[in-house]
Amino acid sequence: MEQVYPSALLEKAVSEFSKLPGIGRKTALRLVLHLLRQPADEVDAFANAMTTVRHEVKSCKVCHNISDTDVCPICQDTRRDASTICVVENIQDVLAVENTQQFNGLYHVLGGVISPMDGVGPGDIEIDSLVGRVEQGSVGEVILALSSTMEGDTTNFYISRRLAHTGVRLSVIARGISVGDELVYTDEVTLGRSIVNRTPFGK
Repeated sequence: MEQVYPSALLEKAVSEFSKLPGIGRKTALRLVLHLLRQPADEVDAFANAMTTVRHEVKSCKVCHNISDTDVCPICQDTRRDASTICVVENIQDVLAVENTQQFNGLYHVLGGVISPMDGVGPGDIEIDSLVGRVEQGSVGEVILALSSTMEGDTTNFYISRRLAHTGVRLSVIARGISVGDELVYTDEVTLGRSIVNRTPFGK
């Protein structure tokens, strides 16, 4: 039975919230009603934060991580090992690896993995810019930290072929992460050990 709303404005707000991933209409209604009970200035602050993050957050020109500036703080940090690049699928994976506190190099966010079934090819993700970074000659190792799925393995193989001419050392995170698991759902201890105990790619 379709929900009847006492207010068209309420229904509109519920419809917008329900567009968020994992949010059904019942949860959306609960969130909207919660906001209605809050002081107006707090709701305004919430709305302003969402508007600001949408319009002002940028993509790092170097690694494609999110940033408030053209180059993210990680890429700007001279204390980090610029000779090692950890390649990840998305921004959530950067946060997951950072939370392990086991990696002190730089990152490269692909923005996806090769998936012909989903219409995602090599040109749809940030592989060319990765090759460009490595070709500059200052990178000694590229860690392929993609999820151990068929799409992740396909992307690893493609990247290895694209970087073969550079002579850079390629490694993959240790398979302490179960095959088929998403990196973002892996616990920090397991992920940290996988980074530390990475193995040469292709072995």
